[in-house]
Amino acid sequence: MLQSLIDSLFGCSHQRTTFPLTPGRRAGGFSTGAIRNGTYVVCLDCGKEFAYNWNQMRVGEQVRTRVTTEAQPMFR
Repeated sequence: MLQSLIDSLFGCSHQRTTFPLTPGRRAGGFSTGAIRNGTYVVCLDCGKEFAYNWNQMRVGEQVRTRVTTEAQPMFR
């Protein structure tokens, strides 16, 4: 609770991020959740996603994810 209050006042510095991720393409045409295009990194503190430029090796703007409403296959 205290951490979320501090984040809302001062924001996250996004210093700790994952290694750049590039989603693979699936032959089936179905996705698992959000549709992502291009390479991105995720902040390990707040969970926000940011575009990543491999040529400049820099983190870019925040990625807006689109959540699909398709039914996901269910395996038991």
